[in-house]
Amino acid sequence: MATFHLAHFNAARLRAPLDDPATAGFVAGLDPINALADRSPGFVWRLAEEGATVTPVDDVIATLSVWESLEALRAFTYQSEHLDYVRRRRDWFVPLGYRASLVLWWIPAGTLPTPQEGVTRLRRLGEHGPTAEAFTFRAPFPAPDEVTGAAPPSPLPARPA
Repeated sequence: MATFHLAHFNAARLRAPLDDPATAGFVAGLDPINALADRSPGFVWRLAEEGATVTPVDDVIATLSVWESLEALRAFTYQSEHLDYVRRRRDWFVPLGYRASLVLWWIPAGTLPTPQEGVTRLRRLGEHGPTAEAFTFRAPFPAPDEVTGAAPPSPLPARPA
């Protein structure tokens, strides 16, 4: 049994409100993509408010989820129907102003991250680049050492997303 799970936080600024026809394709995909995540191998948990993963605040939406491994999240993100939505992200979102819109980090299994922690990790990634505390698919870090809890000193070799 894994001692650590992978936390995932993603934030984006909407081009238009969720009830605008310009975001209709995104909104239509919310329930099917959430259901796909929920049944994906390695899925642990996602923040769900009112049945959806996203809650707009000042036209910024965010997703927060937990996965058993980097490989499980990568498979869901890039090897499932979710990829179609990733490819269309520019249709629905504009840059936030951060260097990144997605951040990953390891958490002890059985704990849950908070949205504020996601924002803090995203800012850390933007300020310091990938570290064991905040990284990306392109610059991943392995889970902390299962015995000591110590974070590894360097990233894993990058794999194409």
